[in-house]
Amino acid sequence: MKFVTFLDNNLEKIGLVDQATIYDLEKINPNLPKTLTELLADDDFSFPICQQIIHEINRGLYKNKIVTEPQILAPIPHPSSFRDAYAFRQHVETSRMNRGLPMIEEFDQFPVFYFSNHQAIQGPGKIFAMEKHFNRMDFELEVAIVIKKEGMNINAENADEYIGGFMILNDLSARELQMEEMKLNLGPAKGKDFASMFGPYLVTPKELETYKVEPKAGHIGNCYDLEMTCSVNGTEVSKGNFKDMHWTFAEIIERVSYGVKLFPGDIIGSGTVGTGCFLELNGTGKREKSTYEEQWLQPEDIVEMSVTGLGKLINSVHLYQH
Repeated sequence: MKFVTFLDNNLEKIGLVDQATIYDLEKINPNLPKTLTELLADDDFSFPICQQIIHEINRGLYKNKIVTEPQILAPIPHPSSFRDAYAFRQHVETSRMNRGLPMIEEFDQFPVFYFSNHQAIQGPGKIFAMEKHFNRMDFELEVAIVIKKEGMNINAENADEYIGGFMILNDLSARELQMEEMKLNLGPAKGKDFASMFGPYLVTPKELETYKVEPKAGHIGNCYDLEMTCSVNGTEVSKGNFKDMHWTFAEIIERVSYGVKLFPGDIIGSGTVGTGCFLELNGTGKREKSTYEEQWLQPEDIVEMSVTGLGKLINSVHLYQH
């Protein structure tokens, strides 16, 4: 199933998506949970009802419950936390190579992550940023998961049971701010704390069953063959695949939950897919050609991210006017 969160008279509501049409779940069944986080946490109750609603939609019911011209938010607009991992070897290896550094051995020992700002969550549409954010502004092409139930010290063998759904993630980055603070061996806080975009849908794992493939040798957990692309102003700049994650989300959950509780609504990002940001692309371009001209996001640019099965996340970036 696919879900969205949308605004209706300034109230956040859940939409059930069928064939690109959004249906207002509250109008169809007011007994269902009111937020997507609550819906996922109570999926034993809510999912069978939603499945029945889809069957009824396919029989021609609920045409008067369609949401027209919805204002789509991030699927989980108020997560309890947001962690972002660093799970794609190609991105890490190439980025280090571009800086003249060898691949770091610790990458293969455990999945690493950082905490980002869970109060700066955005969905599709316009994104406003400050002037300093546009000093080497970058996109990051990622996939994110949402945790659906509480757990602690979760084994990777069981961790996929905790995933409520998948979303596209554009982890917007201000590279100049990021590089300044990381010289102090902290960060990348100010480089990434102003906007993280998710959506347009939250897609349940069952929806992706047909894309499932084996994880990389020596790893455990669900893995999916999903093509990932990013275009800026209509020109494709990035292309990768979700199956190329070195660390699976199951393994990341095991690491994240060691000694701490995860809660419904927690978000975890995959990290950037190979070729999935200008920082990596520019570094490769300069390494291969001395006359290469760097590209960064500029005000009014349109960023379109597509992932097989997860839809298309479209944002435009704009300079905040005081």
